[in-house]
Amino acid sequence: MEIFNFRSQLWLDRPRDEVFPFFANALNLEEITPAWLRFRIVSKIPIQMYEGVEIEYRLRVRGIPIGWRSRITAWDPPHCFVDEQVRGPYRLWVHEHRFSADSGGTLCEDNLKYIPLGGSLVNKLFVERDIQKIFAYRSEQLRKIFGGPPRSILRTSRNNGADKPPPASDRPFCV
Repeated sequence: MEIFNFRSQLWLDRPRDEVFPFFANALNLEEITPAWLRFRIVSKIPIQMYEGVEIEYRLRVRGIPIGWRSRITAWDPPHCFVDEQVRGPYRLWVHEHRFSADSGGTLCEDNLKYIPLGGSLVNKLFVERDIQKIFAYRSEQLRKIFGGPPRSILRTSRNNGADKPPPASDRPFCV
């Protein structure tokens, strides 16, 4: 099975101590997710974030209703956290969020490793583009929330040899 990697970097003109708490509040995910996904949290609110907490969501992917459960597998405020799909539409979904002080603001980095059901063909036809759109929307929403022009970079790549571990430089440092 081929593992796909998506990386996003977004610079926000706000200090990390202001940016991290926004991401640490699970309810804010609804605010930065495109309306076409009809994303909503169904877990009991408020959600206390910590390593091991599970969060339940509902969304629609291309009109199909999907249940999704993720678990926070690493929690190191205000530096990083990792959420992993426990149940949902992917064979693998590991999303690392990193936050570092940079040039008077905060560099927000997302490192995503995923394997879609349907493999490479489904990824090429649908998933890769959808992920790009979701993160582009997220970047725009964060600009509106935090002000100023964010500088963002979005990249998707493939892991050559899914049976091999990724190089050390590609491994999440948060876990």
